[in-house]
Amino acid sequence: MGMMKEFKDFAMKGNLVDIAVAFVMGGAFGKVVTSFTEGIVSPVIGLLGVGDLNKSMLTIKDAVIGPDGVLVKEAVTLKYGEFITAIINFIIVAFVMFMVIKAINTMKKKQEAAPAATPEDIALLREIRDSLKK
Repeated sequence: MGMMKEFKDFAMKGNLVDIAVAFVMGGAFGKVVTSFTEGIVSPVIGLLGVGDLNKSMLTIKDAVIGPDGVLVKEAVTLKYGEFITAIINFIIVAFVMFMVIKAINTMKKKQEAAPAATPEDIALLREIRDSLKK
């Protein structure tokens, strides 16, 4: 039973729960970014003459179709459009994560900038107050 309690303590630590929440949020955010890239960015790039960027590919070897019209071998293609879309997704996610971490670090610096009064400081301030009263 000791191992179960130890596992429960480990699983319920704040950092592990935070990581789990971040993982789920990251997965959902990744889908949003993918949808944004495929639905908005790729068609805009396609307006430049590329066509649908996500479907852009280079055929290395054509498909082989038998005499009866049945596909014997599929075409060999380099799907560079999907690769470029994945790179765009990565750049967007990396930039957003950079901005989030930068905001968190800024908030941490603000918290560190205002140090709490120590008991020594409080005692010294009381002495100054008492001496000013006289």
